[in-house]
Amino acid sequence: MLLQTVRPNIVQSIRAYRVEDLMQAAQDAGQHFLYANLTAAQSKQDVLDSIADAFLFPTHFGKNLDALYDCMTDLVHKAGSQPGFVVVLEQLPDNPRFDREAREQLLDVFRDAADFWAERKIPFRCFYSFQ
Repeated sequence: MLLQTVRPNIVQSIRAYRVEDLMQAAQDAGQHFLYANLTAAQSKQDVLDSIADAFLFPTHFGKNLDALYDCMTDLVHKAGSQPGFVVVLEQLPDNPRFDREAREQLLDVFRDAADFWAERKIPFRCFYSFQ
């Protein structure tokens, strides 16, 4: 099984993995599959809007990094027991409006979410790629 070869709480480049294989692996493991295609996003706000739409965040989502963390952790945790997560952020922007620092800040939120779920012994794997 694909997920057995990936640490349970990690944020990493998608590299050799295919989105379809990750989706199937999540389904086979009974885990949530969250996918955001960010090809059209150019700025931090675009990225947050796209993630919020793709992950079906509530309308009160604050569209900032703190709110993203809250939605990926507390909100879901309060919804009840969770089987695990496979998250794919495809085609993160790489331009002056969403530079390396902005990307690292975004990925730090997902790293913090992975730590949050690790403390609860729930697998959280996040894969990303750049444009």
